[in-house]
Amino acid sequence: MHSSYTWVLFALLSAFFAGLSYVLAKLGIKNVNSNLAAAIITTVVSTLSWVITFVTGKQNGIVNIDHKSLLFFILSGTATGLSWLCFYRALQLGEASKVIPVDKFSLVIGMAMAFIILKEPIAAKTIIGGVFITIGMLVLIF
Repeated sequence: MHSSYTWVLFALLSAFFAGLSYVLAKLGIKNVNSNLAAAIITTVVSTLSWVITFVTGKQNGIVNIDHKSLLFFILSGTATGLSWLCFYRALQLGEASKVIPVDKFSLVIGMAMAFIILKEPIAAKTIIGGVFITIGMLVLIF
């Protein structure tokens, strides 16, 4: 795979592991408080991230993170945490095959924010893809 497309491999792996995590969480969350489940899962994610950071020897880079980046990481972590708390509660209450597509509407929201906040260029194919994702989500809900 050409190096400029390495991101596609990682994005596909991300999608695979995310899909697997949804099913595993649904199997475990039946009789567990959704906030407690999210806390356990978040602890595992955090521990895994730190282990990989130390194994790859990247922990010393923490001193080079500027305050602005750190603030954005904290805000991103807060948004991620709130997203996960809401997701696990929805997963506990609803069918995984319906909750997951609604949760993935975050793709469309994220694309819109990339255009508005990050000033990324808007391409027709991106808009068309976002419309199809939205239609697909609505079809699965109703």
